[in-house]
Amino acid sequence: MTNKVDIVKPTADIQLHVHETHGHQREDNYFWLRDDDRKDPKVLAYLEEENTYTEQVMAPLSELQQSLYDEMVARQEPELESVPYFKKGFWYTSRYDEGKDYSIYSRRKDSQEADEEIFFDCNQRAEGFAYYQLGDLSLSPNSMLLAFTEDTVSRRQYTLRFKDLATNTLLDEAIEDVTDVVWANDNKTLFYVKQDQQTLLPYQVYRHTLGDSPSNDQLIYEELDDTFYLNLYKTRSEDYLVICADSTMTSECLILDANQPQQDFTCFLPRQRDHEYSVDHFQDKFFIRSNYSGKNFALHTLASNVETFQVVAPGEWQTLVPARENILLEGYELMDDWLVVEERSLGLPVLRQIHFTTGESRELTFNDPVYTVFSHYNPQSNSTKFRYQYTSFTTPSSVYELDLESGETTLLKQSKVMGDFDSQDYQSERVWVTARGGVEVPVSLVYKRELFTHQNPLLVYAYGSYGHSLDIGFSSANLSLLDRGFVYAVAHVRGGEELGRDWYEQGKLLQKKNTFNDFVDVSKALVEKNYGAKDNVFAMGGSAGGLLMGAIVNQAPELYKGVVAAVPFVDVVSTMLDDTIPLTTGEYDEWGNPNDPEYYHYILSYSPYDQVVAQDYPNILVTTGLHDSQVQYWEPAKWVAKLRELKTDDNQLLLYTDMESGHGGKSGRFKHFEDIAREFAFLIDLAS
Repeated sequence: MTNKVDIVKPTADIQLHVHETHGHQREDNYFWLRDDDRKDPKVLAYLEEENTYTEQVMAPLSELQQSLYDEMVARQEPELESVPYFKKGFWYTSRYDEGKDYSIYSRRKDSQEADEEIFFDCNQRAEGFAYYQLGDLSLSPNSMLLAFTEDTVSRRQYTLRFKDLATNTLLDEAIEDVTDVVWANDNKTLFYVKQDQQTLLPYQVYRHTLGDSPSNDQLIYEELDDTFYLNLYKTRSEDYLVICADSTMTSECLILDANQPQQDFTCFLPRQRDHEYSVDHFQDKFFIRSNYSGKNFALHTLASNVETFQVVAPGEWQTLVPARENILLEGYELMDDWLVVEERSLGLPVLRQIHFTTGESRELTFNDPVYTVFSHYNPQSNSTKFRYQYTSFTTPSSVYELDLESGETTLLKQSKVMGDFDSQDYQSERVWVTARGGVEVPVSLVYKRELFTHQNPLLVYAYGSYGHSLDIGFSSANLSLLDRGFVYAVAHVRGGEELGRDWYEQGKLLQKKNTFNDFVDVSKALVEKNYGAKDNVFAMGGSAGGLLMGAIVNQAPELYKGVVAAVPFVDVVSTMLDDTIPLTTGEYDEWGNPNDPEYYHYILSYSPYDQVVAQDYPNILVTTGLHDSQVQYWEPAKWVAKLRELKTDDNQLLLYTDMESGHGGKSGRFKHFEDIAREFAFLIDLAS
């Protein structure tokens, strides 16, 4: 890269601001970088100055960056189409046309040979916007009306609109700040969840009649506990609508007969602390996934009448799949004769089918050491054909159809990788690392066979929060690293749910530091096991994984040559003390509520921004989006400013703020490759 001495580094003004909590004072010299309106000229000028600095420092890598982008785009199929599925008289597909950034949705009546009807074109909707994201796309029961939500700002604030497919015309109604939307069975009544405009918390459910003014919409439910958020869905039978109020640890469902939309929702089971459950309905039964009988969840049934579920306690539900100590029940699919459960055992996903009548059980098996498998879209329950999706480090995303009766599996479609890709050129592995305390941490790895020398550059990636399991999938973009000799490793650290609910609980609240320790221990162990060179180890993570990056560079900066922290959650104390910031209150059960002194001091002890000290740090690239509603831009901006003030090395410290995007980065099929190319160029240059 350009000689660092030749370019003037941005310097943020120091303006002392003191937070006092529980009698403890925290100095926050960069508090002024917070601008909720994102219009302060001084703040915007500073972010632009950082962007200019990043561009100048990375200017010598522009050819590499462009080559990486070109490689990634060249591997994509020029035209891409989904596997068609049949529902209520139509065959549906979505596709990308060559050169287009967004999806086109179409259908054909009765036969796949019938004339195509394009009923929604995101490319047309995106015209004139720097950012476009489609949210919900919901067809009425008669398939002739479309409700859709879209975001053109990148703050995950969606507007609900409607289209009459019989006349191919947009209706006048528009409703702001909508998340979920679901139709009742009369083809004119629908329900939607509305967000709080400031906190973005989905907290209200309204009823809307098509053709009526949204100002007449009726509020039918409001969640008063701001640690809960609402979602809305229709059951498998399409007989019931469900409002689900969820917090990190607790759930409550309310149900309504979809044929009686003017009636009131009825509580299925009142919320009880630490009881998580969800409800579905099929073949005159309610199906309840619940952790009442065990933390790894069980699946129960209950006869479907209101009088029954209001008086039957969870202990009296009929159990289909019991809770087990070492197997996590993640989900299920209801077919006429078969139940298909999605489970997780020893860190790997499992698909298992169970016959409703005979109890016969079969499990799908796979050859890859690490992989991902899950239910695909199966709209028809009255079929013996079940679709699932499979992918691994070396296998592009593949849609299969399983004959539930015979066990025969048919490949319907596998994503193509253009160019000379051969899966046999790459090796995936799974190893277990002993972390401190004797805990065994699973690690997934992939590398190019002919370039593997045991002294390769090593990139370790992790997330480790919210019980989110990092499933292993194919990434055509990552080939640009593997083809340059990188070993790519995913550390399944505590805080995820790969090894069950207990694995998650060991990496949250007052045990959060286990997440960071696991990552550091995995990094050391992979070098000891000769998967990478000691002086060429890199780390990457985003969002809560960016918090992980901030923690490990404070804790063990000497281990890493370079770190990429994308949209990192690094100002944990300040954010968790501020209930005006989107989603803060809903996360007290994840991080702890710092209004409690015990949690305040524990969070403070690892919060990356608060723990920056005068020491050497690795090379660091930090990315954010100005409109990010999940992790506000000022968190990474403040963190970089403080790092630049205190760090004692001359390594790279770069901040790039996308002034038009939010938490998910750029929209469109190819534009996000620009961000990946920047990150990879940063890593490859350091590794060379």
